[in-house]
Amino acid sequence: MSDSQGWYIIKRNEGNCDIVPSQQVESQEDSNILERWGPFSSVEDAIARRVGLIRAGKCKPV
Repeated sequence: MSDSQGWYIIKRNEGNCDIVPSQQVESQEDSNILERWGPFSSVEDAIARRVGLIRAGKCKPV
C-alpha cells in the first residue's frame, strides 16, 4: 500500500465504514456502497475522518 494513491471511506449496507484505496473504488461500482467520502491524501487522514464520522453517528464502530 503506497501513500502516493488516494484513499476513500465507503459506507456499506451494514453501516460499517471501510478505508479502501482509490483504485478499488473507481474500478467498480458496488451496490453495497451507500456513501463515499474522499479522496484523502493519506491513510492517516482517512482514519481521522472515519473517527469523526463514527462520532457523528454516520458510521458504526467496527
